[in-house]
Amino acid sequence: MTEQYTPGAPCSLAKRFRGFLPVVVDVETGGFNAASDALLEIAAVVIDMDDDGMLRPGAHVSTHVIPFEGGNLDPASLAVNKIDPWHPLRAARSEQDALGYVFKPVREAVKAAGCNRAILVGHNAAFDQGFLNAALVRTGIKRNPFHPFSHFDTVSLAGLAFGQTVLARAAAAAGIEWDNDEAHSALYDTQKTAELFCTIVNKWESAHSV
Repeated sequence: MTEQYTPGAPCSLAKRFRGFLPVVVDVETGGFNAASDALLEIAAVVIDMDDDGMLRPGAHVSTHVIPFEGGNLDPASLAVNKIDPWHPLRAARSEQDALGYVFKPVREAVKAAGCNRAILVGHNAAFDQGFLNAALVRTGIKRNPFHPFSHFDTVSLAGLAFGQTVLARAAAAAGIEWDNDEAHSALYDTQKTAELFCTIVNKWESAHSV
């Protein structure tokens, strides 16, 4: 008999989200337009599950990205994320290499969890997914481990669970430590979003435990 998910009853990670493995993604960019503005950083955190069916942040991967040729760099966006795209010590990868670098451990995690595909989790997830998909088009990469349009948005989840939609405020409401000096780094924001996602899902599970 096929194992089915029931709220409050532990099941495998492969069954918890209908065969999708949640992977939290955050990007830092040169603006808000995925088609014209440069992708500058990308980070991902795989979600794991313990023996009690509770979620927890797992392995992470992150990289700086070289702006694609002709990519726009809005000074206002760079002032917020504090990225110098041309810093000599930045150790950035091309978009193609950066996506390959991030996708490899994601694919391995999907296989290890017995899932069919990854599903992107993000705070304002459509923004991150839009930049990811635009980079896929530019690079011509065909093997995308993520579902191309479905995602989990922690803005909506945090609004439901805590009445907060700003990441820093939602984290505070969830009892998660927050450092404003570290914010707007792709890896830091991804790790905090992963903690928030796990907290909300685990809160749901605990409320329905039998």
